[in-house]
Amino acid sequence: MRLATPLLALTLAAGLTSVARADEKLPPDQQAKVEAVLRQEGFTKWKEIELDDGMIEVDDAIDANGKQFDLKLDPKTLAVVKRKAE
Repeated sequence: MRLATPLLALTLAAGLTSVARADEKLPPDQQAKVEAVLRQEGFTKWKEIELDDGMIEVDDAIDANGKQFDLKLDPKTLAVVKRKAE
C-alpha cells in the first residue's frame, strides 16, 4: 500500500505536465496579421508574440506614449481582450 501512494502521485504529476502546453510561435501569416492589429491599436513595438493556453500573448508592447503593456488577443478575431500595464 505504501508504494501505491507515491506511484499515484507520480502518475498524476506526469498527466498534469502533459496537459500544459509550451508557448508556441505563430505561423508567419498569422504573425503578420497580429502585427497589423497591434499597429492599428497604436502600438509601435513589442518584444514577443506567441500562442499560450489558446490565447495570443504579446509581451512588452509599447504604445505611442511610451507606455508598456502585456496583451492577450483572441486567436479567432484578433481582438485585444486583455491589456495589462507594466
